[in-house]
This record gives sequence, structure tokens and C-alpha cells, in this order.
Amino acid sequence: MTHLPRVALEIKTVGLYDLVLQDVQRILGKNRVSEEEILQVMKDHPEIYEDYKQINVEYNLSNIHLRNIDLDKIAPEAKEKAKKINENLDLLREIEKYTLDFEQSSTLVIIFSVEFFVLFSVQYFIVLLDLKEWQWWIYSFFAMSIVAAWLYAKKERKVYETNNAIFEKVYEETLEMIKELEEQGYLKKSDLIIESCDEHI
Repeated sequence: MTHLPRVALEIKTVGLYDLVLQDVQRILGKNRVSEEEILQVMKDHPEIYEDYKQINVEYNLSNIHLRNIDLDKIAPEAKEKAKKINENLDLLREIEKYTLDFEQSSTLVIIFSVEFFVLFSVQYFIVLLDLKEWQWWIYSFFAMSIVAAWLYAKKERKVYETNNAIFEKVYEETLEMIKELEEQGYLKKSDLIIESCDEHI
């Protein structure tokens, strides 16, 4: 559901993807690259495409370059399936953030940041406020916060895994339904493609 010519154009022209563009330039060994060359590099080096998708998810931009089907313009006999496709597209956009590896997610960064803050607070209370007689209580609190952070991270990892599995299943199901409606002549997938991202303009 990602429109690859749009991906190549954005990598070439949008500053958000400069690091990806630099990787493409390094692979090709030249500074000026065409969109066709970027497409070829993405084909030969799938990690380039994965980097693009990861940047989008991190910046809350969708990798799903299809708009919802206009239900007013579709034949009545195909309306139910088109409605289901729209629901699936909405769900995919909503849970797309879970396609990132949990280790690379902002959730894990937040957990570590909180623990870092707690560690400095512990040191502050013990050293600067001269609370040495309370240090075992303070260290116990820190130890409990580590356990709580570990349990929370474990729970969030499960949420990522579950939603990622749902994403993959719904993604394939939606592609198949779009293909069926296209084969039956009810729509053209090319009419659903979003050629550019408003957020980049």
C-alpha cells in the first residue's frame, strides 16, 4: 500500500529523509541521484525502504499511501466490501506505530528516561540532602522502580507484538479485497493512491 514512486520522490526532495538519501548516494557512489536509481537501490537494499518507513512512523506519517474509497461513487453491490476496506485502512493507520521494533520505539525511550530521572533523584536525596540514614529506603525505592519499569516494558512489548500481528493480517486481507474489487471492475487502485503528503508541503 506504499506508493514506491512517491517514496523515491520524497527521499530525493524532502529534508526529513536526508539520512536515507545519503545512504542511497553512498551506495551509488555519487551525489546526484534520480528517482529511478533510488527505486533500484530500494529493490537491491531493502533496508533503505525500511529506514524510510521507520522515519514515517516515528514522525506520525503514514506509510499507507491509499485514501479511503468514496462510498458514494461505488456500486451498491460492492459497497459493503468497500466499507470494510475503509475500516481496515483506518485501523491500519491507527496501529501502524506498532510496526516498529519495540527496541526502537519511543515507548522504550520514555521508560529509560524516567529511570534515568529516578536515578539522579536517588543520588540527589542521598548526597546533596545528606540523607545517608535513609539511603537503604531510597535505594529500595529505586530498585522497585526498576522492577516496575521492567514489567511495564514487558507489557508494552506484548502490545507491540499483538498489534503488529493484527497489522500484518489486516494489511494482507485489505490488499486482497482491493484486488478483488479491482478485478470485478468496481474501482482502480491507482485512483486511491495518495501521490504526495500534505505534511511535507
